[in-house]
Amino acid sequence: MPRKIAARRSAIHGNGVFAVAPIAKGERVIEYKGRRRSHEEADAGDTGDADSGHTFLFTLNDEYVIDANYEGNTARWINHSCSPSCEAVLEEDDGDDRRLDKVFIEAIREIAPGEELSYNYGITLEEKHTKELKKIWECRCGSPDCTGTMLQPKKDKKSKKKDKKKDKKKKKDKKGKKKD
Repeated sequence: MPRKIAARRSAIHGNGVFAVAPIAKGERVIEYKGRRRSHEEADAGDTGDADSGHTFLFTLNDEYVIDANYEGNTARWINHSCSPSCEAVLEEDDGDDRRLDKVFIEAIREIAPGEELSYNYGITLEEKHTKELKKIWECRCGSPDCTGTMLQPKKDKKSKKKDKKKDKKKKKDKKGKKKD
């Protein structure tokens, strides 16, 4: 099967991945490869500089990340976009070893030769999204829908209040059922 993608310099950021042949909607383009590491190992800090907004770490599951700094492939060069052409799809292994789970990049629309591939990184941080963090995780995709940051929005306060009310109601319902 001929290669449909190639890495080269990108107007979005550093290197990027571009289609060299038409890619169909729904087509599996490439697996995101790299060394499986525990979250603790990755947090030890020897695999890039997350504080600069540049990382090749991809969260695989609750136990592991894929570290494309080691044994990585072309997929690590696919840039973020707020109007992506692809999405990351997790394929869980049937067994119990979560290191065997995989991530694939799939096209969510037709991609023409010469077009840069992209997906939404979906970066979520627990801490407050300060100006400094938004600058570190700045988006340069150039899309008319660009949010200016790769950070995903936090739940708004109304949603959080609704969730708390639902939780309280569930607890009340459970207490009421226990008495019966």
